[in-house]
Amino acid sequence: MNLFKSSIYKQIYKKIKKADTIIIARHVGPDPDALGSSLGLKQIINDNFPDKKVYAIGSPASKFKYIGQLDKLPENLNNPLLIVTDTPDHKRVDGLDPRKISNSIKIDHHPYVETMCQIEWIDDTASSASQMILELAFKTGMKITTTAAEKLYIGLIADTNRFMFSYTNSKTFAIASKLLQTTNIDITKIYNELYLRPYKEIKFQGYMAQNYQITDNKVGYLIIHDETLKKYNVDAATPGNMINSFNHINEMLVWVTATEDKELGSFRISIRSRGPIINEVAAHHGGGGHIYASGTRLKTEAEIQSLIQELDETSKKYIEKASN
Repeated sequence: MNLFKSSIYKQIYKKIKKADTIIIARHVGPDPDALGSSLGLKQIINDNFPDKKVYAIGSPASKFKYIGQLDKLPENLNNPLLIVTDTPDHKRVDGLDPRKISNSIKIDHHPYVETMCQIEWIDDTASSASQMILELAFKTGMKITTTAAEKLYIGLIADTNRFMFSYTNSKTFAIASKLLQTTNIDITKIYNELYLRPYKEIKFQGYMAQNYQITDNKVGYLIIHDETLKKYNVDAATPGNMINSFNHINEMLVWVTATEDKELGSFRISIRSRGPIINEVAAHHGGGGHIYASGTRLKTEAEIQSLIQELDETSKKYIEKASN
């Protein structure tokens, strides 16, 4: 059921207030916004409704453990309310199938993919799911403690890359400003936690920079195999976490990392763009995301090459249109 945005805050608040047990889920392979929005929302609910049982679930991400601890979902919960953040479709929800829970809410800033919850609040103009959680709290008068604010600010700055990405807008700055005015968060500490990295990752970033292949149509791509990850002592999530570091290379309009994940028997694909729209290409290959930031998983290098070729055609058309 889709509701008008003017009433969505009240509808979600009423659901939260009525529920005794609440499950909060997010997407697989979590990034700081997925974790910040889900754990931040849990903290807000705990702070405003201390008698409720709230579980933020999903597989942990050791790199972002400082954001907060995740919960194991108890069995045989009686009619819980499910809130899914930062996830556009049921296939990407980590830990459960939202279609099997009748009392459910989706809060998401990705373009619409499918309806999977009873109430769906989708705002693809929002910079992040964390921004939407902050908006919900401010609009409904729920208090935001320093602990909740830190988690949500991490999600907001990570998904905007410190307010540099194009979907940062005046509302993003207004919400961030209000958060800083009303809470006592230490932004220097937050930036250090998010951006400080071990030296091995800096060396690995150098390997990535040296080994990108760039097409005539400004598509940079890099296939990273398991032996390379082991050589630099990094995990399969590391290249995807670093992809925004290559945002300002003149010769690349689109750039892709394809990282072998031995454990899952596939390649993790991360795609970024400074102009060509890439989420439609990602969708053709079983993935999706934002128009300038998308991803998917592929099984073979032949599938990766097919993806790169389609991105190259997309970039070529973008360049030709811009030149005309």
